[in-house]
Amino acid sequence: MRSIAIREELTGEWLDRGIQEQKDYAILTAEISKATFGLTPAQYKRLKGLQRENLRDHMNDLELIFSMLGEAATTEIARNRDAQGFDQNREVAREGGDVAGTARRQLESKSGRKVVTGENYLPGPKRRKVLPPSPG
Repeated sequence: MRSIAIREELTGEWLDRGIQEQKDYAILTAEISKATFGLTPAQYKRLKGLQRENLRDHMNDLELIFSMLGEAATTEIARNRDAQGFDQNREVAREGGDVAGTARRQLESKSGRKVVTGENYLPGPKRRKVLPPSPG
């Protein structure tokens, strides 16, 4: 739920700063994601084998935490710099994502494990067991 609140705070901030086109929200989101994870949301969804599903619903805790950090850092930087319009907010999105990307790389270095994974937090659709025919 906090992840959703942080995302809503960011998109509200963008709206207040002159971002109105849906495509601009997608571009800014992709900038944060690329700087945080090295992948756009579309690339991340492909990695996880998702089609129409919500990417956040399939992130593990660390993926979600770094996503939240990138968005919260972007909001904070935009406010402190009073970023206006698309170009300034695009630069801020890259910088906010870079904050999270740096933290992610540090964790990966210390833990010896990658944060970005193709595994899904939520299970896929349940498969039906096919039972062998009964003898007789």
